[in-house]
Amino acid sequence: MTSVPDALVRVSTSHGVTTLTLDSPHNRNALSTPLMTQLLAELATAVADDTVRVVVLSHAGPVFSSGADLKETAAAYRDGTVPVAMLGDVLAAIWECPKPVVARIGGPARAGGVGLVAAADIAICAQEATFAFTEVRLGVVPAVISSTVLPRLQPRAAAELYLTGDVFDGRRAAEIGLVTTVTTAEALDETVASYCLALVRGAPGALAGAKELLRRPPAQGFRTGLAELTELSTRYFHSAEGREGVAAFGEKRPPRWVPSS
Repeated sequence: MTSVPDALVRVSTSHGVTTLTLDSPHNRNALSTPLMTQLLAELATAVADDTVRVVVLSHAGPVFSSGADLKETAAAYRDGTVPVAMLGDVLAAIWECPKPVVARIGGPARAGGVGLVAAADIAICAQEATFAFTEVRLGVVPAVISSTVLPRLQPRAAAELYLTGDVFDGRRAAEIGLVTTVTTAEALDETVASYCLALVRGAPGALAGAKELLRRPPAQGFRTGLAELTELSTRYFHSAEGREGVAAFGEKRPPRWVPSS
């Protein structure tokens, strides 16, 4: 009989919000190959489920994620394949997810774990949460996570924190753009729920389109870009969602895509 691997990512869904909880507290939710494999699978399932409108990335135990699984990495040196090779796929899956992704950070995030935070559209952390790019102190560089981290961070802060590897707190993380907002530990879940409640009011197609807009490269010239954006706005107003949204506004009712409960 084939054994079923332990679940390292727990899944729960309520009112259109799927929460993916990293559940490997014995190694501080390190990004092992099994955990990342399960996270990729659960993300794909959430994307394919039309009833899922928002994805929350959370954690069990006191640590959000300690980054790469260094024990697995040490063992993997023998065959030349280290776990960090899969991290790019995980970051891309979060970054490119057509549904809003909210990171809930109640404790420390290090290295690759910070990459997950940066990949999310909205990141909410407790004041007690801490962050660090510890790679240089291990003789490596924060290369893969730069794909999501550097678009978020102020350049001077990125240079300081990449080069020193120093720990910084939630308030600093908010100041430099790594997280959206910082709150108390007691109010963390309430704050996450408030963001999710706002997000499910958006039309699914429009939310996906808005995410693409946020990633849109600069146009070649102001007039060219303006023409492209005008065409995009016109297309969305003529879409089924756009027509429903305008009708709902006129009829003073919630649009049909807003969950009823």
